[in-house]
Amino acid sequence: MNDFVAKCDIGVGGVSSPTLERQKRAFFTQAYMVDGKTPIVRCDDVNKYQTVAQIDQPATRVIVNPGGTNERFAKQFFTHANVTVYPDNVTIFKQILAGKADVMVTDASETLLQQKLNPGLCSVHPDKPFQYGEKAWLLPRGDVASSNTSTSGFTWRGPPANIRRCRISG
Repeated sequence: MNDFVAKCDIGVGGVSSPTLERQKRAFFTQAYMVDGKTPIVRCDDVNKYQTVAQIDQPATRVIVNPGGTNERFAKQFFTHANVTVYPDNVTIFKQILAGKADVMVTDASETLLQQKLNPGLCSVHPDKPFQYGEKAWLLPRGDVASSNTSTSGFTWRGPPANIRRCRISG
């Protein structure tokens, strides 16, 4: 969130539903997609990690990116599993493929993308996630014009000439 506030004018794509901490620092548009947390694993292990209880075992190596809803979910539900916070959101899925982790629980939409990008990884029941979640666009707090339109929806006509483009991972 610090990177977003310092560097960006709008957050689009992959922004999980607003948490209280995020709402204190930014505005969110109406949700454009329903999503939720679901596992991604090596394809040979799909049947092994169907439930939170199956994942939350001392021998299970869960990997999670820091600071967001994935880490919060892992801390809440995986109290017995071996949870590793991995700092690189770009290469985190390669850790599962390499056998350095067994499972990651993340947004179902992300698991569907990552199984295409990383052959050998499979999304586990993305149509029935562990919990309900939403995706929305993220807008800086204090941007009254944008926040007013976010409650009723708006038509995107392309970025204004002075918009700052940035890429934030994680």
